[in-house]
Amino acid sequence: MTKTELINSIADKANCTKKDASAALEATLTAIQETLESGEKVSITGFGTFEVRERGEKTCINPKTKAKMVCPPCKAPAFKAGRGLKEAVNAPKKKSKKK
Repeated sequence: MTKTELINSIADKANCTKKDASAALEATLTAIQETLESGEKVSITGFGTFEVRERGEKTCINPKTKAKMVCPPCKAPAFKAGRGLKEAVNAPKKKSKKK
């Protein structure tokens, strides 16, 4: 699903305009990004948790030169799915009758 398709889906389900759905999605994504930038977690009950994880220093190999090099430590965004999302994804699919 692309961002445009997500906006269309939000507009249909919330019974609002695409412009309002787009503004709501942008505000949500911005709020999540700003919270992660400040080092805090974003927890959405039943959906999951967004957080920043520290990655340590590691030895890497440059694929072009095959030379070993040290990759510095960094931070990376991560998402951990909540129980509700896991259950929804793993729920058995309902079979539709073909006519």
